[in-house]
Amino acid sequence: MPKPLNLPQAQAVVDRDVMARDSADLFDLLWLEPETRILVLHKGRTLMHDGALRLLTTEESTAGKYRVYLGRTTVELGDQSAGTPVVLSVLSDNAAHAIEPDPDKWLELRRSGAGLHPRDAALFTQALAIHNWHETHQYCPNCGNLTIMKQGGWSRLCIEEDRELFPRTDAAVIVSIIDNQDRILLGTQGSWEDNRWSVLAGFVEAAESLEAAVVREMFEESGLLVSDPVYLGSQSWPYPYSLMLAFTAKVDPSNQADSYKPDGVEISKLRWFSRAELKAEAKGILLPSRISISRALIENWLGEEIISATEAEV
Repeated sequence: MPKPLNLPQAQAVVDRDVMARDSADLFDLLWLEPETRILVLHKGRTLMHDGALRLLTTEESTAGKYRVYLGRTTVELGDQSAGTPVVLSVLSDNAAHAIEPDPDKWLELRRSGAGLHPRDAALFTQALAIHNWHETHQYCPNCGNLTIMKQGGWSRLCIEEDRELFPRTDAAVIVSIIDNQDRILLGTQGSWEDNRWSVLAGFVEAAESLEAAVVREMFEESGLLVSDPVYLGSQSWPYPYSLMLAFTAKVDPSNQADSYKPDGVEISKLRWFSRAELKAEAKGILLPSRISISRALIENWLGEEIISATEAEV
């Protein structure tokens, strides 16, 4: 039986404090608490210091385009105790420049999130996901009129129809396909570097079970029929606002493992890796970031952590 995945982003380290969202004075009250910290976001990037999120005090922060109450932390980290309120502030170009003019110090999750404490990983992911939702839901999908933010940033209201809109999460399956030789199938997209490899993934369709999505998506992307999907864990992925549901599955005996065929649209190349091959070639290939669930799937199959090309350069 496969072991559960090690997923720092899946830990419950933030109390979203849902009951506080309906307060009309929410942000005024939060600004009265000296412990309140601000996670600033500019073009999907934030600030870090010594491998941790750089959370600002209310005095250090500046006015943003909008704010979202992320909740209260449940663990102590650095000089911030458990119960610290955290607010997301999305900044304009001028506001971001006033806080940190050096663009190289604004970092993104995919490249700089590896190694973050689970609390910081959860806050950064949550901030990105809700930000991405707001950026794409400023207008009512029914009548096209402008919407306004409500509930501390966790809903939008269409004034024309008095319709409240809530963030939705797109479910996607991500799968380690294993053959009868215990090899793992990795693929690469056409837009990636030639030596970048990852497991396969795809979105769940309407009225489709997760298990059915595993079989359908893997066949569409690889031409292989898989069976015996086993659920291993889930993790949010804020690009734009997805929930990745991890499975491992076997190549069905009805087809040959080497009969795979990349779809040519999402996947340009496929290759089977044995454990020995992956370890021998690791420092010459690019694997997903350590913060991603795809990396966790690969290392779960491998049975150990691995250093790939980008990490070997550090």
